[in-house]
Amino acid sequence: MSNTITEKFRTARNVLIKHQENYEAARAEFEWPRFEEFNFALDWFDELAREPENADREALVIIETDGSETRRTFSQMSERSNQLANWLVSQGVQRGDRIMLMLNNQVELWESMLACIKAGFVLNPATAMLGTADLQDRTDRAGVKWVIANGEDAAKFQEVDGDFTVIQVGDSPDAQTAHPTLRYADSFSADVVFTPTQPTRADETLLLYFTSGTTSKAKLVEHTHTSYPVGHLSTIYWIGLTPHDVHLNVAAPGWAKHAWSNFFAPWIAGAKIFIYNYTRFDAAALMDTMEREGVTSFCAPPTVWRMLAQADLSRMKTPPVKLVAAGEPLNPEMIATVERAWGTTVRDGFGQTETTLQIANTPGQKVKPGSMGRPLPGMDVVLKDPVTDEIGNHGEICLRIDPRPVGLTPGYFGDPDKNAETFRDGYYHTGDIAEMDEDGYITYVGRGDDVFKASDYRLSPFELESAVIEHPAVAEVAVVPSPDPIRLAVPKAYVALAAGFEPSAETAESILKHCREALAPYKRIRRVEFYELPKTVSGKIRRVDLRKRETEIHAADGGATSVSCEFADTDFPELKG
Repeated sequence: MSNTITEKFRTARNVLIKHQENYEAARAEFEWPRFEEFNFALDWFDELAREPENADREALVIIETDGSETRRTFSQMSERSNQLANWLVSQGVQRGDRIMLMLNNQVELWESMLACIKAGFVLNPATAMLGTADLQDRTDRAGVKWVIANGEDAAKFQEVDGDFTVIQVGDSPDAQTAHPTLRYADSFSADVVFTPTQPTRADETLLLYFTSGTTSKAKLVEHTHTSYPVGHLSTIYWIGLTPHDVHLNVAAPGWAKHAWSNFFAPWIAGAKIFIYNYTRFDAAALMDTMEREGVTSFCAPPTVWRMLAQADLSRMKTPPVKLVAAGEPLNPEMIATVERAWGTTVRDGFGQTETTLQIANTPGQKVKPGSMGRPLPGMDVVLKDPVTDEIGNHGEICLRIDPRPVGLTPGYFGDPDKNAETFRDGYYHTGDIAEMDEDGYITYVGRGDDVFKASDYRLSPFELESAVIEHPAVAEVAVVPSPDPIRLAVPKAYVALAAGFEPSAETAESILKHCREALAPYKRIRRVEFYELPKTVSGKIRRVDLRKRETEIHAADGGATSVSCEFADTDFPELKG
């Protein structure tokens, strides 16, 4: 049975590898493998590890800033995860139990994920940045019965109520909590041969992920043993991964992107996962380490790409040949900067915690500046007008769900109202707005909640932010509507300044002049405020908080600049009008 499942999965994967640079052929030939039973760790990873050509190949490499390193082969990861799965079962963990996994980029994270998949436990990944209130909310809503965490993080659960057991990783003193505590190190005494007690149904719950909560309270997204493990076939096609790649993805554990590109996608391809484990970002050290380890594939969010561009990109003599960006759209100027230095185009893509990659610029295809590409194999994407529901070239990004793409969540856990809203009329509604050109290329406009009207023109925050960020004084920016007595609203840029710049009138005037030259008159930034941007724990900007603030400070002031560090174009004679 296992061998048949493995070969069916391998066949689907190989179609995408074969047509890696032939988009039309991949779209035409690829079909989602649909399983009644599937276990990624048993039916795929262990099968890879048993193959002679893979057994002694490195599956995971973690380099620390002090030069120490952890290296594990496929066979070592397979055996160790067997051992951990056996030990967890012996401690009373039962199939379907929810385990909160709060670990950093350390080998225990990968061991735990494989072990929990093998034994049928439900994973609830969590960032170590969470505080007591967040942990209380998440353990309650996810029904957590077990927690795996390092000692310093295990101590956070002292004030968290609930009936769960803490499994502490590391040699630090036992965390003082009100909960039973076990030692992860004791798992090394368990048997290295794991025998599952029953098959894993394809529709069994595997993951419960909290979203980052940029516009509302974090939602709890469910994924099954196929929706991510099989669904990320679309992600390997976007990145272009093969078994020969060394893949580095800069993402923090606890968020879906970490599982996407630091677990499922590279190991679906049979590639090596590489981690450079820094606490403080150092662009030069990162590039030097990438050079030494022969990184061939690199994924990073826009913030990291900007930091690398500010450093000397030519420092790398053999840069990665597969470059992608994720998290938020990457502006065209940054893509051009990297291409000039490394000779390779950074390819954008679009997906959500709720789905695997839906839309992307794929290897070997023309990249249009500003566009995030075309629908991926297996993803039937349409744009629906939010008012009329008509399908056209502008509207909400939606997925047809007949047939249902494998890489789509079965729904939000415990939220029937949200599910009814999101899955309706035969479509999954993403809440994101985009435009499609005559060639099928899709350009991101913004979250439905973030797009706004000014002087009756519909404006995309992303487009405006892409112009503002090109000014050298701007490190980060968020554009929101600011109430105005004449235009109803005007675009305002909240700016976090780059090092060496002051929050002065001169800086504001320079930014506004730059925007005047870069944007059409109806899109112009009319106000600038230097401000610490509110963010989620995952680092995404909460524009919803800034919109609320604008209403509070400008609802009745006639559009005057009334707070410190805020400047308007009307404050400068040359910019009036």
